Amino acid sequence: MKHFNYFFIGLLCIACQISPITSIANNYPDHWWAPVPKEGAPLWEILPQEAGPDEVILSKRNELGILSNFAATPFEYKNKTYASLEGFWQMMKYPEGPEDLRLKNPKVTWPYTRDQVAAMTAFEAKKAGTIASDNMKTLGIDWVTFEGKKILYREQAKGNFYKLIYEAEWAKLRQNSRVSEILLKTGNLKLRPDHREEPNSPPAWHYYAIWMEIRTQLQSAK
Repeated sequence: MKHFNYFFIGLLCIACQISPITSIANNYPDHWWAPVPKEGAPLWEILPQEAGPDEVILSKRNELGILSNFAATPFEYKNKTYASLEGFWQMMKYPEGPEDLRLKNPKVTWPYTRDQVAAMTAFEAKKAGTIASDNMKTLGIDWVTFEGKKILYREQAKGNFYKLIYEAEWAKLRQNSRVSEILLKTGNLKLRPDHREEPNSPPAWHYYAIWMEIRTQLQSAK
């Protein structure tokens, strides 16, 4: 009878597309894996049900989306306030002052100021960043700036840009209690992004991996 019960639970969870180990043994919220119709979903999105065993997608469709760079989680870093981590990220692509070299080429225009991008969230910030990335290609540069210093943008190592993102994620967590609450609630699940990543993306792109590293530190402290 005991073996039958385990078998029945396993079948039930498979039917719901939820791992029995994940949803039952560890009491995680079932809706984190709730199936979403693929019809109508954007092509970039990885849906909640696509998580493997002991994995969870950081889907913007539920509270796990607060861990996304897109989330409206204001934080202060280096004496300046940012509306989201995405705004912080994309802001660095924009000219930092009147003497900035990125302002010297008449071939490009900058539709926003650096401060305006810092105040953006979600797709608005992403769109501003896409414009800036196109400008970077036109200018033939592979760097962004922070506090007047040039920083290699797509470095395939945990260099200066990575360190800025890492510190900004910590700032986001410390200044938004809901962020730390949700992160710790994920227990020991492997965190995965809810969007398709480009091949060989730099470490700074892997915000979910940074969150797992931060989570380990929080768990150790507790």
